[in-house]
Amino acid sequence: MTRPVLIASVCIMIAEIAAVTTVVLVRGESCAAPQMSEEQRATREKFFGTGKAPPPIEKGQEMRPRW
Repeated sequence: MTRPVLIASVCIMIAEIAAVTTVVLVRGESCAAPQMSEEQRATREKFFGTGKAPPPIEKGQEMRPRW
C-alpha cells in the first residue's frame, strides 16, 4: 500500500467514526423529556408566567410601561 492511500484510508475511517458518533449523540439528546408533575408545572407558571400570548393591543392604546 502506498503512503497516500494509507493516509486517505485513515482519514475516511476517522470521518466515518465521527459521523456515527454524531448520530448517536444527537439521537440520545432528542429523546422526549419526561412530563412535568402538576406541582412542577404550577411552580414553572408562577416563576415564568403562563405560556399564553398577551392580549392584542387595542386601537389607540400606548405601548409604554405603566410606571
